[in-house]
Amino acid sequence: MPSIYQLKPRFQNLLRPLVRRLYEHGVSANQVTLAAAVISVLLGALVAAFASHAWPFALIPLWMFLRMALNAIDGMLAREFGQQSRLGAYLNELCDVIADSALFLPFALLPGVTPLAVVGVTLLAVIVEYAGVMGPLAGAGRRYDGPMGKSDRAFCFGVLGAGVASGLLPGAWIDGLLALIAALLLWTLANRVRQGIAEAERNHPPA
Repeated sequence: MPSIYQLKPRFQNLLRPLVRRLYEHGVSANQVTLAAAVISVLLGALVAAFASHAWPFALIPLWMFLRMALNAIDGMLAREFGQQSRLGAYLNELCDVIADSALFLPFALLPGVTPLAVVGVTLLAVIVEYAGVMGPLAGAGRRYDGPMGKSDRAFCFGVLGAGVASGLLPGAWIDGLLALIAALLLWTLANRVRQGIAEAERNHPPA
């Protein structure tokens, strides 16, 4: 299923020189992971505190792009420079869910937006990532199937943030876009479960 995640290898190639410099300066994968999560929570709190104004939402698309870069960087540091660890595996999954939630929920405070719609999309995003993490428990690998994976959600909410900040996206339209995102999340959930089962059956065929 098409997903922005499929562009990750090219993005990583662009970041590789920076990753090497970070490693040479003693920066660890876990430090990058934690920094991205902390900044996401702080930025989400800032946007929520000033949600009556449009301008704070301009920070979301800017940060979403930087956060995607940081997510790629921490993975490259871990894999390519021998920094993989059990703690890192936990941090990678937990911090992503926390960061997503912190950046999505401020949209619930916008006039004309149904708060339950934002909360519903946020919960579905958590469930989709949980389904991906469950792949190894079923005998498959970690599933990243689309069409609404982590990178796709970052792009969508970045567009929403830019639309709100620029005044081009009325709050009354956001509910419809959230409904579309929710439908794509349900599709993604089904894909991850189905593909995870199929992979597990290939890896462990019945005797």
